[in-house]
Amino acid sequence: MRPMGRLLPVLLTAPLSVLVLAQSTPDPAELRQKLAAIQGRLGQVDQQLASLKKRRKGVLVEIQGIALQRDRAMAQVEGARLRRDQARSEVQNIGREQLRIQGEVQRLQGDLRKQVRWMQALGPLGDVGFYTTFKDLEAWLVRGRMLAWARLQERKRLDLIHRLQGDLAAKEKSLKEVLARLAADEREAAQLQSGLRLQEEKLNTFLDGLQQDETAQKQAQAELAEEALQLERLLSGLLGKPRGEAFEASQVFANLRGELSQPVEGSLAVGFGEHLHPRFHTKTMQSGLLITAALGTLVGAVAEGKVAFADYYQSYGPMVILDHGGGWFTLYMHLQGIIVSKGQILKAGEAVGAVGDTVDGPRLGFEIRHQAQAQDPQKWLKKKYK
Repeated sequence: MRPMGRLLPVLLTAPLSVLVLAQSTPDPAELRQKLAAIQGRLGQVDQQLASLKKRRKGVLVEIQGIALQRDRAMAQVEGARLRRDQARSEVQNIGREQLRIQGEVQRLQGDLRKQVRWMQALGPLGDVGFYTTFKDLEAWLVRGRMLAWARLQERKRLDLIHRLQGDLAAKEKSLKEVLARLAADEREAAQLQSGLRLQEEKLNTFLDGLQQDETAQKQAQAELAEEALQLERLLSGLLGKPRGEAFEASQVFANLRGELSQPVEGSLAVGFGEHLHPRFHTKTMQSGLLITAALGTLVGAVAEGKVAFADYYQSYGPMVILDHGGGWFTLYMHLQGIIVSKGQILKAGEAVGAVGDTVDGPRLGFEIRHQAQAQDPQKWLKKKYK
């Protein structure tokens, strides 16, 4: 079996979506969730870098290593941007709270001024005068009680104003701290962006050099051929499992030919079969499909199956293999990360992962195998990729 034509779509590992920063105030909970996702992706990159060190050196390993470092830099840039957004959101929230407190203080001060003027107009005794009837005396006593109540309200307003002014001072202190953090986050984002540009230049320089180096191209082709053979051995090993571990689907996979749904919406980047590589002009065998799709789009299982493999696999990157019974397998490659576990049963349409990145942009590698032999996935899909 000749190798897939995967010289350029080498995994960039746990790629990171380009986040569009909202102009309006972002949701703090959403920001925290995105920051947690960035940290998770950084962890995946580090895992793949550690795994890469165990592999035999070669052109593919070198490309993947450079791409991983670029992806790590991208993760750090996105993390810095999110932290900057988080600080900006705090600044806006503090500003709104300051305005609210200032408005409340002004309202209370206005009410207090009106009350003081009213009390001053009544005089110290509330206009005692001479009362000729019991009714007049009773009115005077009522007025005295009103004055006492007004003085109590005056004290409450003063206490509230003092408390609000203390809150305002605390907000101003918090604002200064957040603004200092925001300035630091913006400096960090600028520095990391510069580092990302260097990593991208390094990757492009390496690929440009590879395009001119026939020896390196032949070495890469040999490495791809070896990886394809190793993948066939992996599938053969999955076929050799004890009978009790074999998966029996509710539907016979062979009967689903022409009825399978697409694993992800997208367009065909590279079809099944032999191709002339557009950059290196070498003939390669694509043993499945390379599908262009939006980065991070969920990838669904095309049929009910059992997760037989879920791990990082050489230049295929994060890869999931589903066992559909009867020696049938579907393979999902260049994923964004591993979200399923070995032995897990998935129904048709359930997510196996998300579309990852390659040096050619976001791609999903999708294959159908029977007894380790590659099938043309287009013949199995109800809706063909164009």
